[in-house]
Parts: sequence; C-alpha cells; structure tokens
Amino acid sequence: MPPRHPLVYTALSAVSFALMALAAKMASKTLSGGEIAFIRFALMLLPFVAVPRLARKALAYERLDLLLYRGIFGGTAVLLYFLAIEHVPVGTATLLNYSSPIFSVLFAALLLGEGVRRWVVLPAAVAFLGVALVTGGLAPGGLFAHFGRWEAVGLASAVLSGAAVAAIRAARRTESSWAIYGSFTVFGLLTTAPFGILQWRTPNAREWLLLFAVGATSIAAQLLMTYAYRWVTNGQSGAMAQLTVLIAFALGALLLGEPFAWNQALGCLLTLAGIIGVVRIQATPRAIE
Repeated sequence: MPPRHPLVYTALSAVSFALMALAAKMASKTLSGGEIAFIRFALMLLPFVAVPRLARKALAYERLDLLLYRGIFGGTAVLLYFLAIEHVPVGTATLLNYSSPIFSVLFAALLLGEGVRRWVVLPAAVAFLGVALVTGGLAPGGLFAHFGRWEAVGLASAVLSGAAVAAIRAARRTESSWAIYGSFTVFGLLTTAPFGILQWRTPNAREWLLLFAVGATSIAAQLLMTYAYRWVTNGQSGAMAQLTVLIAFALGALLLGEPFAWNQALGCLLTLAGIIGVVRIQATPRAIE
C-alpha cells in the first residue's frame, strides 16, 4: 500500500543528504575524503548487524545485474563526491553531484528503454551555464575559471550517480528497498576500501562524532529515497532532490563561511532551473508499480 504523502519522504531524504554533506565537509578538514567514504559505508552495514532479519531481506533478490549496477555505480559516485567535498566548497561539490538527473536521462534510455526528448537539450544547456557561473562567473579567466581537477571529479560523480539512479528505478520494479540498500552498501565498501585503508588516520573523538553523523544521515537518506522511488515519478524525485543543493549552499555559507557571491547565487538558480526542466521534460507519466 503506497504512503499518503510519498513526496514527504523524498524531501526528508534531500535534507538528510545535505546534512551528510555538511558533516563530511567538516570531517574532511582533518580526514581524507576516501577514508570518510569508506567509514560511511562501514557504518551503513550496522542495520544488518543489529537486525539479522534485514540482512536476509537484502539477500532476497531477482535481478542481480541491476543490483550490481546500482552498487558499483553508486559506490564509485560517492567516493568521487566525497573527494570533491574534501577539496571544493560543499555547496559547489553538491551542485556538481546533483546535476546527475541530466545524465540519468541517458542511462534511463539505455537501462529502461526510455526515449530522450530532443527539447531536453535546452534546459541541460541552461544547467551547464549555471555550473559555469558557479565555478567562474566574471573571475579572471571567465566562465569555468575555477573548474579544476576536483570540480571535474565532482562532475564525474554526477555521471555515475545518474547511472545509479536509473538502476534504482529499474530495480524497484522487482527488488526490495533493503536489497538495493544492501548492494549499494557492500559494493560501496569494496570500492572505497583501497582509499580508506591507504589513507587511514585514526579519528579522534570529535572526528568520530562527525563520521557517525555522516553514517546516520546516509542511512536515513538512502532508505527514504529508495522507499519513495516506488511511488514518485522521475520528475518529482529529480526536482525534490534539488533541495539538497540549496540546503548545502546555505549550510556552507552560514556555518563554514564558504563564499556565496552573485555568480554562485545566479549559477545555482540556473543550474537548478535547468535540472528541473530536464526532469520535467523527461518525467515518467506515473510512478513505478
């Protein structure tokens, strides 16, 4: 039976993701992004350790291929996202990562057989113009003036997130929330393990508190998002997810003193408008049954 207000779950997921990004940014002042991502996935295993029944649910599946796609693409995307968070402002890293709906259109065409509507090019171009303003504006060097290696890593995380989202939508036709969550957690842990182990530095009490905040908000965000995907359309979920970007920019500016000049503000609005335009044009007519 569907929930009465499935979009509420999507909104709560977006808030949880923004809080996760903030905690990760604060932890990255002294810990590497790879180690933070590794510990995040390790903490995401706790529900299976605490409640073995959930582990059995995660092992009940029909489409292993889709779970593999979700786990590998999603795990690598998180690793790249956390590496970007370590080196660029949390709002910028989140904006780049959350341009993923543009790329999910392409992967949905490959994995779900959905057509790509030609008018989607226009809002996609607007979104990338917004990214250019956020990472450059009228600074010396012009648009994309500050689009360096770590901004490229953030954008790469969006490409892989787009693939992971398409895999989630396909998997939710047959798989439970816990099976999808489990594949993401296990393959994410395997993906980040080399970086986490090689860059390991034992956290102090404050850092552990931040890492547990990353893990707790990640668990909440992933379960809320995966649960809601069964009843919300691609357009609804893509639009609601952009709340994460706005909240991340606000938290970064208010709590971390990160820059938020006119070019970031205008670029953020253009990017969000473009992404929402993409998901509305490509919106599925009804929720996945």
